[in-house]
Amino acid sequence: MIEPARFNLLVGWTSMVAGTISGAAIGLFFHRESWMGGYASLRRRMVRLGHIAFFGLGIVNVLFALSVAAAAPPASYARFAAVAFAVAALTMPLCCFLTAWRPAMRLLFPIPVAAVLGGLAGLLRGFLP
Repeated sequence: MIEPARFNLLVGWTSMVAGTISGAAIGLFFHRESWMGGYASLRRRMVRLGHIAFFGLGIVNVLFALSVAAAAPPASYARFAAVAFAVAALTMPLCCFLTAWRPAMRLLFPIPVAAVLGGLAGLLRGFLP
């Protein structure tokens, strides 16, 4: 496997590219008052949240990569956290978009939440002596 810092830099910046592309796609229709059920509709809110999740978790992945490079936690914890943060960056926007499509898909949100918590736990545990 590629080293965690490099892997998560790639994941993070790729996630931000996806956020830019999804934002551009959403931006083509935002001027329509009734698009996706109107501004306050669940569908439209979830699509906006998915777009922002790409950026938010992309930034988390970049910060993780910089943290690993600066503090050098044990490799096993760094690898675990690297995979967990990458899973979160993929699954959080996916869950948002799926929930916009089918509201019952909201039941999938524990997956990205657990991934974020796993990444945080792995990183923080790696920092402990």
